[in-house]
Amino acid sequence: MRQVLADFSVSISELKKNPSALLSQASGSPIAVLNHNKPAAYLIPAETYEALMDMLEDYELAQLVEERRGDKDQAITVSLDDL
Repeated sequence: MRQVLADFSVSISELKKNPSALLSQASGSPIAVLNHNKPAAYLIPAETYEALMDMLEDYELAQLVEERRGDKDQAITVSLDDL
C-alpha cells in the first residue's frame, strides 16, 4: 500500500460534493485525494506549489554549477576590462 503524505485526506466523491469546505478545513495544508483508499492526487495551495517549483529550479541550477565545476580545466582566464 502506498503511503499517504498528507495530514488531511478525502475521497474523490467527497471532494466533488463540497471542495471549498474541504480546502478551508485544511487551512493551507496538503490534502490527499484518495481513490479506493489509495492516493490518486494531492491538493496543495498555489503558494506552496510555486515555492516547490522555485526550489526545484534552484536545485537544477546547483546541479548545473557542479557539472560545470568539473570542466574548470577548460576555463579561459579573462580580465574584467575585457568584458
